[in-house]
Amino acid sequence: MTTYILIALAIIIVLLLVLLFRRAPTAVDLSPQIGRLRDTISERIGALSQNANDLRAISGDIANFKNILMGSKQARGQFGERNLEDLVADIMPPESYAFQCTFENGVRPDCVVRLPYPPGDMVIDSKFPLEDFVKMMDATTETDREMARKQFIMAVRTHIDAIAGKYIIPGKTAESAMMFIYAESIFQTLHREFGDLIDYAARKKVFIVSPATLWATLNTVRSVLSDIKIKRVAGQIKKELELLLTDLARLSDRASKMGTHFRQTNEDLEALQTSINKITPRAEKLRELEFGE
Repeated sequence: MTTYILIALAIIIVLLLVLLFRRAPTAVDLSPQIGRLRDTISERIGALSQNANDLRAISGDIANFKNILMGSKQARGQFGERNLEDLVADIMPPESYAFQCTFENGVRPDCVVRLPYPPGDMVIDSKFPLEDFVKMMDATTETDREMARKQFIMAVRTHIDAIAGKYIIPGKTAESAMMFIYAESIFQTLHREFGDLIDYAARKKVFIVSPATLWATLNTVRSVLSDIKIKRVAGQIKKELELLLTDLARLSDRASKMGTHFRQTNEDLEALQTSINKITPRAEKLRELEFGE
């Protein structure tokens, strides 16, 4: 790429010099134009050099990305897991998901979205037989392409069966799981050219998702979780309110009984005071009587 840029630059310089010499009648008139041309050429060379450096940096990034995608399965798995983790963490609340947790059967899914049962926890798997897909796309002959296509279909079916067998546990998890494909182009190719694989996955209750479709799915799940949380809190509030009303009714009954006791006590005090009022004059009369010796 850099060689092509330098060749093009040399051609441009030669053409500019030819045009300049054809238009310049004398050496005196030519001197200022050559100076301006030299400055212009210097600026262009600097800009092209910077562009060449940028292209080399981009080429290095593309090469590194290709090494990740076409390298070991572990590197590709880590790349897919990282994309999945970033997507889930950006959308879901922290308490609603877990990465690399261990199930009772010993398997460790890439991601688990925590949902109340039913439906139960839903697993997201981030692995995909990319090497079989690349072999199919890179095949040069019709025979090689057809063979690679069959191998790719078999690899995807095997992976779907593994997800359904390991991550869909009756009574423990949701009745379905998700297979995450981190490349939108592969996802579109599957839907465009491999409709039978999509149908097979659906029958196995394994839903194939891309970053865009998983984003929409997780946002829906988050809304459902929010509704569940609101309903749970509302239920607790209603229960506490019913208990509070029961306590208030009990308090009202006890206050009514106490009022009755107070009224009875007041009546008893009034009757006692009446008796005292009757006894006092009689006592006064007895004190006024004179008894002989």
